Amino acid sequence: MLQLILGGARSGKSRLAETLAINSALPVTYIATSQPLDGEMNERVAHHRQRRPAEWGLIEEPIELARVLRENAAPDRFLLVDCLTLWLTNLLMLENPKRLTEEREALLQTLASLPGEIVFVSNETGLGVVPLGELTRRYVDEAGWLHQALAERCQRVVLTVAGLPLTLKGTAL
Repeated sequence: MLQLILGGARSGKSRLAETLAINSALPVTYIATSQPLDGEMNERVAHHRQRRPAEWGLIEEPIELARVLRENAAPDRFLLVDCLTLWLTNLLMLENPKRLTEEREALLQTLASLPGEIVFVSNETGLGVVPLGELTRRYVDEAGWLHQALAERCQRVVLTVAGLPLTLKGTAL
């Protein structure tokens, strides 16, 4: 089953995904897309690490998400990807602008063939003010298009606000 959990900053989306992983009773692999390049991001990563059970596997992959999913998805495994908007940011910052399109297409084409339980966590950025800069507007656009494409392919889509899940597609939590 493919699931997409969306929400704003500190909405409870990662906590919800982690709860689903724990409740699955399957072995869990956490796929982290962040690149902690500053002190604040290091603190966020440390906070996430402290919350996760010690027995969970961890893969840190900022770019090649489709490859990692293909290599690790299995019928008896739960993969938790956190987060897609950080992955998108990593791709937008690459010198080769074609990589974003290549990696996004690879991800979308891979989804239908993946076994097991997979949850994607992502920031819903399209609910706020339209950004002023070209790069930030592109980021919001790319995130919106990625979320629409993923939501179409996922069996469950959840929006999390104030720690409360609102099921947009699929069976309610």
